[in-house]
Amino acid sequence: MKRVLAVALFGLLLVLAGCGGPVQDDILNYINKEMKTAQTLEEKAVSAYEGVAGVNYTDDQTMYDALVNEVIPNYSDLISELETVSIESDELKEVHEIYLSGAKLQFSAFEKIMEALEKQDASLVEEANQLLEEGRLQIEDYNDKLDELAKEHNVEIEKE
Repeated sequence: MKRVLAVALFGLLLVLAGCGGPVQDDILNYINKEMKTAQTLEEKAVSAYEGVAGVNYTDDQTMYDALVNEVIPNYSDLISELETVSIESDELKEVHEIYLSGAKLQFSAFEKIMEALEKQDASLVEEANQLLEEGRLQIEDYNDKLDELAKEHNVEIEKE
């Protein structure tokens, strides 16, 4: 199975540069406070998946167990967390919705992989890989748009 996950918020740290404003304050709050739990959940899910996929794949049962016990529960919690994030500005809400959409695609892909393993159906694996790719692309778009929005409002995002 292809390894096509993207960690959206992996180690983001914000440094304020310039004068404050409502959107700037919203971006700072979003990254520094609102998204902390989401970042942790995503890191756990992605790490668990990468530990059993691609070059780390050993057997179907190991992957299935990781999906059922770690990946899917953490991704489910991630989506719940993303749906409750408090955002004031419309610009940031639009960017956040891209991430939420990408995360939902990734979640669907994980569920489809689980189903493929249960049914031993290779065509479901292909569908899952397509969903993973679509989700990855949306999450990349989210990261790009968040960077752009931050620059527009004098917020520097440093990736650790």
